[in-house]
Amino acid sequence: MTQSRAVDGSLADLDPQLAADLVANTGDLAVIVDRTGVVRAVVATDTELREAGVKEWVGQHWAQTATIETRGKVEALLRDAGSKSQGRRRQVNHLLPGGNDLPISYTVMRVGRDGAFVAAGRDMRTVSALQQRLVEAQQAMERDYWRLRHVETRYRLLFQLAAETILVVDSASMKVMDANTAAGKLFGEAPEKLTGRTFPFGIDPDDLRAVGDAVANARSVGKSGEVRVKVARTGEAYGISASTFRQDSSTLLLIRFSPLESGQQAGDSGERTRIAALLEQSPDAFVITDTAGAVTYANRAFLDLVQLASDEQVRGEDISAWIGRPGADFDVFLTMLKRNGAVRLALTSARGVHGLATEVEVSAAWLPDSEQPSIGFMLRDVGRRLAVGPQGARDLTRAVEQLTSLVGRVSLRELVRDTTDLVERHFIEAALELTDDNRTSAAEVLGVSRQSLYVKLRRHRLLDVPHNVISAPE
Repeated sequence: MTQSRAVDGSLADLDPQLAADLVANTGDLAVIVDRTGVVRAVVATDTELREAGVKEWVGQHWAQTATIETRGKVEALLRDAGSKSQGRRRQVNHLLPGGNDLPISYTVMRVGRDGAFVAAGRDMRTVSALQQRLVEAQQAMERDYWRLRHVETRYRLLFQLAAETILVVDSASMKVMDANTAAGKLFGEAPEKLTGRTFPFGIDPDDLRAVGDAVANARSVGKSGEVRVKVARTGEAYGISASTFRQDSSTLLLIRFSPLESGQQAGDSGERTRIAALLEQSPDAFVITDTAGAVTYANRAFLDLVQLASDEQVRGEDISAWIGRPGADFDVFLTMLKRNGAVRLALTSARGVHGLATEVEVSAAWLPDSEQPSIGFMLRDVGRRLAVGPQGARDLTRAVEQLTSLVGRVSLRELVRDTTDLVERHFIEAALELTDDNRTSAAEVLGVSRQSLYVKLRRHRLLDVPHNVISAPE
């Protein structure tokens, strides 16, 4: 810094060497104080400092410009400078006219023959702001730390007081990470001894596969349904379920063991469990919907039929997305249920998500008066049976063969017309049989209007005759 300033002659008596030292040591601010401690001049190299009002210190005692807490530092700076050429650096906070503090780090030197002092200062506002942010960050971390400690304390308390057996298991290694007190009682060991063991353990060997399926289902969709298992040590039955959660970068499994009901209720519950297990293992597809057609349960055979991997993918979806014609067949089934209470052996098709179509035979029953009205559908794949030809198809084939025998005696136009009439009559009769002679539903199945169906019924003379016989027109 080579710029020189003249401040009312205050620096005129300085020795040149001392003046050079002053310039070399001056930072953002230089304050010239007489031997009584009164500010005689202020030199600020920073425009922001000059605008802050440091010039107003001139004529005041230097200590009076500082905050009460740092006035002692001003007196110490002057005292140290009076005893030696240069004292150690101290930070002083000044009061600005706007009420804010101005932190300045000073080094004071005694210069001149009259005992004046020069204080070279550095603006510490940036450093102070960083220190304040550091303190606030530390305080925030401290608050978060104690909050997490309180949350962990509550978690540990609830975890240990829970009546159900709970295991926290690493999803990758299947090692037990944590176990509560109820788990220790169930397996006959201290909870800390269960930590580190590979799950499953303590389960009847016949139930290990069910536990593995529940864990696999939880890994796939986030949670599994409850499966019934026996504990090998006591032979008691428990319902086990699994769900996943994330911790840091790891996926953990929460395994819960719920004791099953006792006495007659336990017997009833066991019976329901067996029925549910049999339906789940049934080779025929079984699906339960509400009265609007939304799926609430589907067994493994149904998932295979529609080419899906998990019941979570069908739950809540419209069954018409996979069975029959969307918006048509379900309404027909619902009409037949309301009128007859059941649907028996209705032929329709099932569609998989990858385009596979399968002919199925549908039977249905419903519970309209239950707390949650629902419909149960049993679907049987009859594709192979249809491949060998159903009775109706064989009858139609024989009728066409009879028409073939007329070739040479009847014109082609008449043969085509009679064959078309024969096929049309066959499908109308099939629709009437499917809907139990409900012509409105039959029109919906055939995709024609009710008036058009009545015209065709009159043309084929099917209004008042049985529709289970197909004959070739004479």
